[in-house]
Amino acid sequence: MTRKVNFGLWYDFRNPEPWAVPFEQLYADVLDQLVEAERLGFDSMWMTEHHFCEDGYTPSPLVMAAAIGARTKRLRIGTNLMILPLHDPVRIAEDAATVSLLTGGRFDLGVGIGYRQVEFDQFGRKIKQRPSLIEEAIEVIRRAWAGERINFEGKRFTVGDFRITPVPEHPPRLFLGGMAPPAIDRAARIADGFLSTGGIGHDVYVESLKRHGKSEEDGVIIAGNWAIISDDPEREAEIVGPHALYQSNQYIEWGAFGDPETTPRFPDAATALREGLYELWDADTAVEHLTAMLRQYPQIRDVHFWAQFPGEPVASGQRRIEYIAARVLPRVREALGLSAG
Repeated sequence: MTRKVNFGLWYDFRNPEPWAVPFEQLYADVLDQLVEAERLGFDSMWMTEHHFCEDGYTPSPLVMAAAIGARTKRLRIGTNLMILPLHDPVRIAEDAATVSLLTGGRFDLGVGIGYRQVEFDQFGRKIKQRPSLIEEAIEVIRRAWAGERINFEGKRFTVGDFRITPVPEHPPRLFLGGMAPPAIDRAARIADGFLSTGGIGHDVYVESLKRHGKSEEDGVIIAGNWAIISDDPEREAEIVGPHALYQSNQYIEWGAFGDPETTPRFPDAATALREGLYELWDADTAVEHLTAMLRQYPQIRDVHFWAQFPGEPVASGQRRIEYIAARVLPRVREALGLSAG
């Protein structure tokens, strides 16, 4: 059987000063970009979630997913990722089911445990309770999508003798992300697949599958890739450098990569690009690295790239999208005998 792998784009819809444009314009431009990306041969798009960010980081990815579904025909739409412990799992189950129905089953729900104290405080959650919050929420969502009467009572959530309606005709796949070994192990244990970022944790996930008595062949990795692919990587580094520096240091300040009190910020763009998760590739290098990664980890079912970096104009990211579509994806698919998912 021909292996199926999607290639997609990743969005956070951040719009920081000093590069800010009207949000109505940004959203409209991205929707147009996704219609064109679908035409160019991309298979998927993925969105992130955060709250209370000055730059407008996507707070409502399920609303955005419905809008994207209305504009596209084939593109799979997913979240990589939503912060599930912040949410009522019944509402997430209902909203995700609605998006699935609106898109003809093209939606996948990717979730994670979260790490920003301010978000947990405002939503009335305790950050130390994240493991039980996410595990119980996933159980509630699965029962809801199965059409069962939920009847769930746990430490964090209690749901009575109710069914959610309408039930999704094609239940979304439920993916779980993380970078720490316990989070990756949890993905292997209870999720339909693992959401990775920057290649972190692929090996841990495969080992976790075996530890839980699951077949490596049944594993699924959805790989968020931080490569910057261009015909002239040095030129591209100059263009995206300030935006990559902003992105990296914001995540460090929030605690994504450890205690922000002890994790140093990148002093400049060149350092961020050299020492962060980014890689600068031309088409030949991209084909080499992607084919090697996909051969090493046959569990990978999707690879997606940042469409543009925070504050970077949509047109600037569009150049890379067109280059990847023309010079990278056909060669990777041919080299590995891949079909789109």
